[in-house]
Amino acid sequence: MAEHPKEKPIWPVQDQIAAYLRDRILNGDIPPGEPLPSSRTLNEQFGAAAQTIKNAMEILEREGLVYTRRGAGIYAREHRQRTMTPAEYKNPPADGGKYQWISAAERKGFTGRSELLDVEEVVPPHLVREAFGLDDEGTAILRRQVMHLDDEPCELVEVYFPLDLAEGTPIAERRRIKGGAGRVLAEAGLPPLRCVDKVAARWPTPQQQEALKMPTKLPVLRQFRVTYSVDERPIQAEFMIKAGHLYELEYEF
Repeated sequence: MAEHPKEKPIWPVQDQIAAYLRDRILNGDIPPGEPLPSSRTLNEQFGAAAQTIKNAMEILEREGLVYTRRGAGIYAREHRQRTMTPAEYKNPPADGGKYQWISAAERKGFTGRSELLDVEEVVPPHLVREAFGLDDEGTAILRRQVMHLDDEPCELVEVYFPLDLAEGTPIAERRRIKGGAGRVLAEAGLPPLRCVDKVAARWPTPQQQEALKMPTKLPVLRQFRVTYSVDERPIQAEFMIKAGHLYELEYEF
């Protein structure tokens, strides 16, 4: 039986080198402070010219993964990828205080904050209309915000609420809500009882790229969550777009 010829990767070689080294740094195979493979080693492995290898290093430097010691080479930096555990952030804070993820970030030594961008009534995307049982022209309340860790944008959040639940409440007002929108729903007798997440890797849209200030051509994690309450009623649906070089998600079964 004839063997199929191996297809060559379609990525430019500099992106292949950057992806290979990025993976090793984020996985801990090249610990912080350790030198990266030499140009000679990378040349032998990828058949890359010196300028191509330099371009790859510049990509990683813009992402904050490496730094240069003059005359000594290029070294791995203490990377900023954080492990997030979504199950811990489902419930609104009982005391009406900070978002759960901000409190969790502070316990790990980071400073977290949210920036409210928009609150408006819109025709939501197909997945949200499907979750809420809306027709093609049905509307919902959208709250869009950017989350920051240590003043760096790390997550764009678009949360949709059924119109009949949000109208006439702080959820529909263009202002931040103490304890979050989840507190408003819980106080109305609709606590979050079950969440369903779908997580996918995507290339960011121009809007997402701008909001997250993506430093290079990197994917994002798109987390789509529907939250259900009493009688399995969907009370919110949200897209959480996370910068792929800053986040990983942890689920326990």
